[in-house]
Amino acid sequence: MTRIAGLLASAFIVLVPLSSASATSASAAMPEAATALFEAKTVAARDSALSTLEAAGPKDPASAYAAGAGEFFTALELLASGLHRHGFESPQSFMLPLMQLPVPANPNPEPLTYDEFRAILVAFRDRLEKSATTLGSVPADADIGMVIDLTHVGIDLNEDGTIAPDESMAAIMAALSRGSISQGDSAPALTFRFDRADGYWLQGYAEFLMAQADFWLAHDFRNTFDGSFHMLFPRAKLPLQDILVPPPSEMGSSIFSSEWRIADFISMVHMINWPVVEPERRKAARRELLEMIRLSREDWKAIRAETDNDREWLPGPQQKGENPLTGLEVGEEQVQAWLAALTMAEDLLEGRALLPHFRITGKGINMKRFFDEPKRFDLVLSITGPGIAPYLETGRILNSQDFDQIQREFGGGGFLTFALWFN
Repeated sequence: MTRIAGLLASAFIVLVPLSSASATSASAAMPEAATALFEAKTVAARDSALSTLEAAGPKDPASAYAAGAGEFFTALELLASGLHRHGFESPQSFMLPLMQLPVPANPNPEPLTYDEFRAILVAFRDRLEKSATTLGSVPADADIGMVIDLTHVGIDLNEDGTIAPDESMAAIMAALSRGSISQGDSAPALTFRFDRADGYWLQGYAEFLMAQADFWLAHDFRNTFDGSFHMLFPRAKLPLQDILVPPPSEMGSSIFSSEWRIADFISMVHMINWPVVEPERRKAARRELLEMIRLSREDWKAIRAETDNDREWLPGPQQKGENPLTGLEVGEEQVQAWLAALTMAEDLLEGRALLPHFRITGKGINMKRFFDEPKRFDLVLSITGPGIAPYLETGRILNSQDFDQIQREFGGGGFLTFALWFN
C-alpha cells in the first residue's frame, strides 16, 4: 500500500540485496561458480563466474538461482556506474527513489545528456528483467541452500574494476542508513542462509525496481532534467550548471544542506509535469507491481512452511530470533497484517478499491486506470487534486481505519520499516 501511493507520488525506494528463509542441511551443494560469484574481488572474476552460472542455469536450479542473484547485483552496478561516470551526488531524498545508491565522488565526471540518462535507466531496467526471468525459472520445489556473507558480496561502485570491502552489500546498506559511503567503511559479519524463499523475495524486488524505472521511462522528463538535475550532477555540463551551481567550496553533501540545493529541489518538484511518451511502460509498471505482490505471497507461503531456524534474514513466526541488521522479530499478527496489506494494494491496482484523496469526498482514485489510461503526470496537481480528476470514481474507497488496522499490528517498528524488509 505504501509502495503504491509512493509510486503515484514518485516517492519511494530502498535498494537492498537478498533476503529470507532457509532449508535443511540436506540442501543441494552450492555450485563452485556461485562461490566464485559471491566472493569475487574483481569485476572480471565476477562476470566470468556469472557467465558460467548462466550457461548451467537451464539444467541446474542452484546455478539459475545464483545467476539470478548475480544479475540483480549487476543491475545495481549498471545504475551505480552510470551515475558515478557523470559525477552523481546522492540527494538521499525519498522524492528520488532510484537515486539513493551511495556512489563515490568522481572528481572528473563526463558530461551527461537527457538521452544518456534515459539509456542508463533502460540498461538498469532491462538487467532487472533478466534477473527476474532467471529467478522465475527456478522450480518452486528446488532444494536451495546458500550460505552467503554480505560483507563479501559487492558491486563496483567507482568503475575501477575491483570490488572493494567498502563496496560490499553490507557496507552499502550501512552507508544508506548514514547517507554516505567512504573509504574504510566496514560492517559486522552478516552471514545468512538463502534458499528458495529468498528467490521469490529478490525476484519481487526486481519487479518493484522495474516498475519505478518504467514509470520514469513512460514519460518525457526532459524539462525536469534540464532544469534541476544539475543538483544531482553538478559538474556534468547540464544546461543550467554555469548559472545555478555554486563553486565546489560552497557546495554541501546533502540535498538540504545549502540554499541552492533547497531551491533546486523546489524547482524539481515544480517541474514534475511529464507528458506520456511510452504509454506501454506505464501499463507495465502496474503489471510489475502486481507481480511483486504475487511473489511476496509465494515468499511468505514458503517461509511459513519451514521447520528450521538457520541464519534467517526474514524469519517466519515459527523461527524466533532477531535479524542482526534490523533487530526486528516477526510474529503471526504481523504476517497476517502484511498479507492484508498485499490484498489492499492488489485491490487498488486492479481497481476493486479506490485510493482516497484528502480533499475529495464521495470519490476515490482508480489506480488501475491511472496506469492503464496514462495521461500527463503532474506531481503537484496530483497532490492538490486537479491532476487526478480524470481517475476519480465512485465505489469502495479505502479509509483511515483500513490503514490504521494494519499499522497497529506492526507496533513500534512501524509499517514502513517492516514493509521495506518484508517485500
